[in-house]
Amino acid sequence: MSNINLGSGLPETVLDAEPAQARDALVAALAEPEGSRRDAVSSVVSRWPEFLAAWATLGDLARDDVEAYAAYRVGYHRGLDRLRQSGWRGSGYVRWEHESNRGFLRALDGLRRAAGAIGERSEEERCRMFLLQLDPEWDNRSG
Repeated sequence: MSNINLGSGLPETVLDAEPAQARDALVAALAEPEGSRRDAVSSVVSRWPEFLAAWATLGDLARDDVEAYAAYRVGYHRGLDRLRQSGWRGSGYVRWEHESNRGFLRALDGLRRAAGAIGERSEEERCRMFLLQLDPEWDNRSG
């Protein structure tokens, strides 16, 4: 079960870790030669479609800005579903410091960047503000 801090201030949600087998498959996919890496990551996504880090990585490896936008958006929406399943109710922290949150945050940040690349400035700004609401230290993270 995911952890939700209900102490003082806003609650904090920590997503459950991805299955070890999925994480290992992503590591193996990223070790593929550059020419086949994207397809290997796509295979990981098709096997574990709720694996948020795999969606974010697929966005990172996209062939163009529109493909990146699509992959990041799927990762973002899958992440919202996972957050809600973990007890998140639309407010509270989802911090980068927790490894299991990083796939979602990477997808959201990738969506922000891809939105900017295709000229969707309002979406880019919404994503930026959401990142800061989820993790007020977002601009200072070193990961």
